[in-house]
Amino acid sequence: MSGAARCPDCGSCEIVEDAHYSQEQLVCADCGFILTEGALTTTQTEEGFQQAVTFTVGTGQNESISRTKLQGIVRVRNLCRVLRLPDTFADTAVSYYESAFYLPLCHSARKEKKEAIMGCCVYITCRQHGWPLTMATISSLLYSKYELVTSVFLELVQALKVDVPSMSLQALAKSHCQSFRLFRTSPSAPEGYAEDLDKVLERTLQILELASETWLVTGRHPIPIITAAVYLSWQSLKPAQRLSCTLSRFCKLCETELPSPAVLRLKELKERCLKLATQLPWLKMQTLNNKTVVYHLGDIVKHQAYLLRKALEAMEMSTTPSEEDKLQNITGDEDISDSEIEQYLRTPDEVACFQQQQAQLDTRQ
Repeated sequence: MSGAARCPDCGSCEIVEDAHYSQEQLVCADCGFILTEGALTTTQTEEGFQQAVTFTVGTGQNESISRTKLQGIVRVRNLCRVLRLPDTFADTAVSYYESAFYLPLCHSARKEKKEAIMGCCVYITCRQHGWPLTMATISSLLYSKYELVTSVFLELVQALKVDVPSMSLQALAKSHCQSFRLFRTSPSAPEGYAEDLDKVLERTLQILELASETWLVTGRHPIPIITAAVYLSWQSLKPAQRLSCTLSRFCKLCETELPSPAVLRLKELKERCLKLATQLPWLKMQTLNNKTVVYHLGDIVKHQAYLLRKALEAMEMSTTPSEEDKLQNITGDEDISDSEIEQYLRTPDEVACFQQQQAQLDTRQ
């Protein structure tokens, strides 16, 4: 319903119908002003005489509180509309917001935190439905700090006592890549910097698979490792043009935040790739470093199964005992001679304890 009425508070024509406790109300979508309140009846006498009781009288709630709540509901629905979520998602997110509205964490909260609560209700709903959405997307939509949204999310999950299933790294990567400006039509991007999303995503998933196989993912926050993998993937597609672009500049051009651990994850990824590159026969005679290895990233991810197997074999060879060690038949239970025991003493306390025990043994003898 738009254009049929005008908001007396802000003058907007964006008037929508909003169901509240099964009562239809007209609400301004821009400021949340309630144009008409639903009729509630509370007693049999009032019902008999068809006497209308407004929401604020029937519930005993302050009108300003109900107005603030309705503003939040409209905001949650708008976020769902921007993200093109199904209507059922919006209904679930609104129900979470209504529950959160009366929680202590929402009372007297700053406007920025209340916005984060609304965004987290949408984020929780998406996670529960397996919809790929990152926390970074929510924070950018709200123009809120990533750290604030993260902390509010943890508070909200605990307060609402809801289960939030974890998302796969691949699904998160797909969602995260879609928000990067360089992977969309961007005429303002420097020459050679714009790239096809599908190409970047394909190689990013290969890099993430490699990172998972080399234990770079376990116990780590996913967004920094995804950011580093996306950057490496983008560089490797046209290394001659993009090698000079730093991770920080890349994130600025993509209009996305740079999580601080991403720098360390990038270094670790390059180190793993450098070690694997030395196993490729045609690269054994070349001198590679953390920068030039990017040129060969396509070959590394293409043959990663072979390279990982070779690396594992090399590790096993380095830990296999020599023939001389096998003949010695050392079990670890052999006695340590008095002349050798001093080599195992490190601190003054250990020396004093040994001398005391030695004196006791000499006395007994």
